[in-house]
Amino acid sequence: MAAAQSTGKQILGAAEIQRSLVRIAHEILERNRGSSNLVLLGIPSGGVPLAQRLAAALEVAAKEDDDPAGAPPVGTLDITMYRDDLGRHPIRVPQPTRIPGESLEGRTVILVDDVLFSGRTIRAALDALGAIGRADAVQLAVLVDRGHRELPIRADYVGKNLPTSRNEKVVVSLTELGAAADAVTIVDAATQEATR
Repeated sequence: MAAAQSTGKQILGAAEIQRSLVRIAHEILERNRGSSNLVLLGIPSGGVPLAQRLAAALEVAAKEDDDPAGAPPVGTLDITMYRDDLGRHPIRVPQPTRIPGESLEGRTVILVDDVLFSGRTIRAALDALGAIGRADAVQLAVLVDRGHRELPIRADYVGKNLPTSRNEKVVVSLTELGAAADAVTIVDAATQEATR
């Protein structure tokens, strides 16, 4: 869940978020033996700027490892029409899906999102991805894994495992989305609703 600003208990600041992305970049390069066949797809809204930041971190890490491929291409994957909760929430305006290159064939797609919670967003992303084409492999990178899975989905790369209760909300604030500073905070969901 990305937001412009939030009050609550701060878990990660800008420096910790950047360190997490650098660590994830090194893990991705190690697991995939370089970056030559990778494509990063950010899930709107928070996953898109995180995918762009992760690509920059991958470029730096690849140079350190003498990987000539550099930064992988970055795109966006809108999942609005694949969600299973469209009737329970206000109508969402679909965002454009942008797939870099001509095809996903022969590529490893890394889905990037800000918070992994029930797993339903990622299930929708897999359905949306399947409608576009067949990648060789799909991996998942998230900034925060807060638990409470409802589907058998897990992240391959996690910035921070953050145990939460169901009455708490994890808010990821990013400057690209209008926040004054990058932060991950936990807020009481009831308190947040009362202040709206």
